[in-house]
Order: sequence, then structure tokens, then C-alpha cells
Amino acid sequence: MIQPVEIAEGLAKGEFYLEYLPILSLPDLRCIGAEALIRWRRADGSLVMPGEFIPSLESTPASGVLTCWVVETAAAELSDWLRCHPDVHLSLNIPPEIVGRGGVYYTAMTSGLADMIPQLILEVTERGLPDALGLEGLLQAQQLGIRIALDDVNLLGGANLAILSRCPFDIIKVDRHLLAMITPERPNPEWLEGLAALIRSSRLMVIAEGVETAQQLQALVQAGVQAAQGFHLSPPIAAADLIAFHQRTHGPEDADGDLQP
Repeated sequence: MIQPVEIAEGLAKGEFYLEYLPILSLPDLRCIGAEALIRWRRADGSLVMPGEFIPSLESTPASGVLTCWVVETAAAELSDWLRCHPDVHLSLNIPPEIVGRGGVYYTAMTSGLADMIPQLILEVTERGLPDALGLEGLLQAQQLGIRIALDDVNLLGGANLAILSRCPFDIIKVDRHLLAMITPERPNPEWLEGLAALIRSSRLMVIAEGVETAQQLQALVQAGVQAAQGFHLSPPIAAADLIAFHQRTHGPEDADGDLQP
């Protein structure tokens, strides 16, 4: 397993970089923002996948350090774009141990994103809400204008849908494993009908992850899902390419996105 000290050394050597996965509104397929994804390419050219090093960071000081680096790097690369397009957003994955500690908000303020706080979305998983401090931190972030997304939602049965309809989140992100269930043999799985009912009965924004086919995209549109991301729409891309992609999906006369449900 990769050790936190190796990650610290990689940061010091400039081996980490960011890519951005565009998020598009449905059904018009306009870019309305992106999710920041961390990448690690060692000096020898080998690529270390996030699944290989992120788990080793949990509950260590390196977790906060790397998260702050992501915020600062994204701010350096995209702050001008965010400022010019106040309706687009930037999603950041937040580890459990710093959800309620105020570090992300402080870093955003000091990195030049202070006037773009409403454009930030913090993504947390269910395991990212470990205690009352974490929940309190989320509520405080919401009061400051930051939106909160529950990531990797992969259970959409009746009980879960009822809970989600009352949860304090602004956004839920449907896991790619559910999307993979939409196939020519099974074009309308049960979870999709339940999700459509949730969208109709709540103010939740729903973003589908891992869209790989035109059939999946069409099924999401029919269910009323508001946004999507995945290789069928765009792979993760560099900051400059994201800005160009946003421009292409809007045209020269209308380059702002809309993240309203």
C-alpha cells in the first residue's frame, strides 16, 4: 500500500495534477460545471490511480494537505472562468475527516474563491458523514452558500428514496453501477422509475455518473434527471480543454450554464 509520506513527496515534486470531468445539463447537453479529479504521474511516467492512494490517506494529515492542494490548484486554473461564468460550478470531493473542520472553506477563501463560494459543490459519500461534527460542518457550509452533494448513491429502493427526499443535501449523484443496469435487454430498471418519482416530489438536483451509451442518456432524459457526466459526454480533460468545451456547448453568444433543477 502507498504510504502518506510517498504522497507528500509526490506533491513536493509536482507529480500531482488535476483533470476535470464536465457535467452537462439534460436534455440540452450544455456544460454547467465540472468535477475536479486528482491525478498522480510519477517521475518515471507511471500513473498511479486514485483508488491506489486515496484509501491510504484516510484519517491522516496528508488527507487535508492533498484536499487543500486540490482547492488551491483548481482556483489557480479555473477562477477566471468561474468569475466570468457565475452559473457554472466546480465540484470537489471531500474526505470524511475534514468535512466538519472548516478547512475547505478556509482554503477556498484564501485561494481566491471567496467571491465564488456559491459556485462550489462539496461531494461527500455516506461514509463521509461520520459524526455530528461532520453534519454540523455541512450545514454551516450550506449556510455560507456552498452546495452539498451526496456522491456514489447506489441504493434507490423505496426506503432509501424516502430518506433522500428528506436529507439535507442539495444534490445526489447516482453511481455508475446503477447506470450500467440500463441495457438493451433492460431499458427501464426499477430504480429509474423510483428516481423519477423522487425528482418530481423533491427539490433535489440529480446528477448521473458514468454515462457510457446513448441509450443510458435517453433513459435519464425520460426520467427527468437534470444533469449527467461520463465518457459518452466527455472524458476528464485539462482546465484549458474544459473552458473550450464549455464554450462549444454554449456558443459564442450564450456561454453561461444553469444549475437549477
